[in-house]
Amino acid sequence: MKINIGQKEIIHFIGMGGIGMSGLAQIMKIMGFKVQGSDISMNKNIENCKRLGIKFFLSQKKKNIKDATILVKSSAIKSNNQEVKEAKKRKLPIYERVDVLANIVSLKKNIIISGSHGKTTTTSLVSKILLKSKLDPTIINGGVINSIKNNAKHGKGEWAVLEADESDGSFLKLPINYSIVTNIDYEHMDYYKNYKNLEDSFLHFINKTPPIGKCIICIDDKNIKKIQKKIKTKNILTYGFASSADYQIIKPKYNNKNCKFDLNVKNFLGKKKVFKNIIVNLIGKHNILNSVAAISVCLNLGIKIETIKSALLNFTGVQRRMTKIFEKNENEFYDDYAHHPTEIYSVLEGIKKVANKKKITSVFQPHRFSRVNLLKKKFSKSFKFSDRVILCPIYSAGEKMVNKFDLVKFGKMISLNSSVEVIIIKNEKDFKNFFKKNLIKNEIIIGMGAGSISNWMRNLKLSL
Repeated sequence: MKINIGQKEIIHFIGMGGIGMSGLAQIMKIMGFKVQGSDISMNKNIENCKRLGIKFFLSQKKKNIKDATILVKSSAIKSNNQEVKEAKKRKLPIYERVDVLANIVSLKKNIIISGSHGKTTTTSLVSKILLKSKLDPTIINGGVINSIKNNAKHGKGEWAVLEADESDGSFLKLPINYSIVTNIDYEHMDYYKNYKNLEDSFLHFINKTPPIGKCIICIDDKNIKKIQKKIKTKNILTYGFASSADYQIIKPKYNNKNCKFDLNVKNFLGKKKVFKNIIVNLIGKHNILNSVAAISVCLNLGIKIETIKSALLNFTGVQRRMTKIFEKNENEFYDDYAHHPTEIYSVLEGIKKVANKKKITSVFQPHRFSRVNLLKKKFSKSFKFSDRVILCPIYSAGEKMVNKFDLVKFGKMISLNSSVEVIIIKNEKDFKNFFKKNLIKNEIIIGMGAGSISNWMRNLKLSL
């Protein structure tokens, strides 16, 4: 979709607090567009927008758009939204975020990172390497990159690094030069309805790879491996621990601060090459995979391995991806975005390898009734590396409970299938009281979820 937006337009972002919406709003503001936005609550994304001088309305009312000439919304905004209704009444153009984003980056060379899990970290790693290479990329990420203290950056270079959202199929609209697919998992069935539709969308995404580009796929992922024969484009490179991978991880080593590995490249400038002693400042097998996805793309851009290794060694992470928030009495408290069984399992597996006999307590806030009902059994098996689970009430994210959800039964299922102690708490007050009474020493406590659990974990510091 070709969109013509003049510099005199006043562009109103509905739901500007969203990570993707805030990133696009900031990029357009820096580019010289007149931008404003609204949301129903404040957050750090909005604070970043306000620092750039973007006008913000703490509400979603029709009067907010009295001066607006164009509206931009995400797929999460419903048709009964007051600003949407007013815009339709006034016959203002209303665009989806991805359509505007696609137009903004159409003049750039784009590296698009997608996949069910790991795409935010992988996007951040690619961004870090390009920044280290002084290529000055434009970046729009699904999480705040600690080194730039933001999820978005407008660069003057020819490259853009974008995290692509597959949750509503919008990733298919983005222009591609290089791309990464980290994995494919059973997720977002509210949109896709069945797994085949999800799989077909990823196949379409991979097959969009242009003749002069590459798509980097993780061959370790069983669902990617299943569709490999259906991929029509020849411009595919694979990465993983598997011996068949074009970029094969060998000799991995783990500790509580980073991971170290060698990389066996089957064809580097016409020769087989082994790059040794690569250290990434992250923990867990899944983060080695994310790192190699980033390395694979950047080597193909012609970036030197010495620059790549330096960037990975000095990578300072992404907010809400195993972010250490505080320590108390030899206990370590972390905040993580994991809200899908695969993510939870990967995070806990990584921590278990480096825990040094410390007890692991998972604080899990389930996200959306639809997700938990659909993946209940998988969730129940994902805490096997945890010693204890503190189970919080479901964060609905605006969903209505269709069938009555029994948190106690869910807790028993986790206890049985993960062989772990489960404690159910009712609210944040109970959560604080539990840790006041039961925290001893030498524990790793990880808050996991996509809802309010991040704030709960940070507020806990003031209570202990």
